[in-house]
This record gives sequence, structure tokens and C-alpha cells, in this order.
Amino acid sequence: MTPAILTKIVLLALVACCCSCVSAEPPKPLLWKVSDADNHIYLLGSFHLLKPGDYPLAAETNAAFDDAEQLVMELSPQEINDPTLTLKMATAARLGGSLTLQQVLPHATWLKLKTYASMRGIPLATFEGYEPWFVSIVISVTEMQRFGLDPSLGLDRHFAGLATTAGKPVMGLETAAQQIALFDGMDAKVQEQSLLETLDDLEGFEQAVAKTHAQWRAGDDVALFNELGRAMKDKYPQLYQRMNVDRNISWMPRLQALLADSSTNDALVVVGSLHLLGEDGLVARLKAKGYKVERL
Repeated sequence: MTPAILTKIVLLALVACCCSCVSAEPPKPLLWKVSDADNHIYLLGSFHLLKPGDYPLAAETNAAFDDAEQLVMELSPQEINDPTLTLKMATAARLGGSLTLQQVLPHATWLKLKTYASMRGIPLATFEGYEPWFVSIVISVTEMQRFGLDPSLGLDRHFAGLATTAGKPVMGLETAAQQIALFDGMDAKVQEQSLLETLDDLEGFEQAVAKTHAQWRAGDDVALFNELGRAMKDKYPQLYQRMNVDRNISWMPRLQALLADSSTNDALVVVGSLHLLGEDGLVARLKAKGYKVERL
């Protein structure tokens, strides 16, 4: 069985105990150069949780950052590093009134959650007052911690730190409030199903995360989209539209403005990898607009 689609999207599209494994070669980047007549931007597909062995990065990735005069990410560094961000997510995820998670979940799903909490030594009360989407994310991150993936080593945070050191301006394509609303506005049935799948698929979780991480390291855009985007589009078309397509559409004017304004010169755009891939991705959309697009 494969892990929940939502779990995979959290892995690539959000914001960990570190392992000391070392990889033989740098990851091959999901990196594209998009150009108009007098300007260009770089698009880099991120993996939001990485391992020490994923660094150093490939020479092409570092060269794109060195050439860029500004950095563009999903969220600004101020919001990524906001110590209240988790609290804001938790507040948005609170169940209304006197409702409890046990009341909103099917009994069988509740029993599975109870078993999981006992297995990991987590008090069941930790989950009780929250909506299923938030519980699914908490479980996913908890499990990824066990496999050595660290959000502090994610590509976004890496480049945000480099930009700060280099004095390069950084802008966000959206706000944390908008990202939280994407999850909090999900249909209740989709939330319940995502949590059930997360609980059901724990046995194969490590294998599936390792597979996705390996595809990212190999720069295999086709396999990565088939594993994540295609499955999500087929199984949860409304969620795929909400989490991926709608955001890509809203980001396009910002990217086109960067290309149109020669005074801004070059920018490195670092977003979750799924946003770049497939027929709905930013790479295909910019190519359809007539820009020159090349894989680096």
C-alpha cells in the first residue's frame, strides 16, 4: 500500500531527527531556466524536508542562486521562521464548539488512531480537539522524524539562509494564512479519508518516503509526478485542484511580472516540486505562454 496522497503532498508542498547518511553525488536538481527577450528566472523544485547527505547541492543549483539577484519562495522567511506559525495552524484546526475528534471520525478510524497513539506513546488527548487534516500532518511529520528527514534542512530554508547572508531580497508568493486556509477548507470526507489512509499505510510509510526522496534526488520529474501528482489528480481531483492547480494559476502573474520587469533582473524561484511538474505545472504553463524554457 502507498501512503496517503495528502501525506505525500505535505512532504513536497509544506512547511526530524537528523541521520548522518552521506550520498555519493549531489542531488540532480529539478531546475529550469525561463527566459523572455531580456530577462530570465530559475525554477527549482524543492523537497521541504531533507537529510545532511543531500548537501552539498549540485553545481547548477548553486550557480542559479549565485546568478539570481533575488529569491522567491512560497512563503517569506519571516513567515517560515515565525515561532507562532505552528500555533496558528493548530488554532485554525481546532474543532468548533464542544465537538471532539472521536465524534467526527468513524469508529473504526478512531480505533486505529488510538492504536497508533499507544504504539508511539502519544497521549490520545493530544489529537482530541483537532480536525483530521491537522492530525494527519502531525502523524506524517512524526513518522518522517523517525526516518531522518529534517525540515530545518529543507531546500527552502537553505536558500533563505543563503539569501539573508548574501543580502539578497526574498519575497513570498503567498502568506501563511493562505496556506493554512488551503488545508482548513478541505472537505470533511477528504480529511477523514486522508487520516485513515495515513494510519493504514504506516507499515509502508518509510519505503514510500524513501522512494519519493530518491526520485527527487535523481531529478526524475516524470516518475515524481506520476507518484504524486497523477495519483492525487485521479484520486482526489478537488484536492489536486485546490492544492496545486489554483495556486499555480495565482502565482503565474507574479512570475510573468518578474520576467517583464527588466529592473528586477534574475530571480531564483523555489517552490514545492509538484508545482513545477506535469501538464498543470508552472514549467508547462510558462512554456505555453511562449517563454523559452530549458532544463538545466
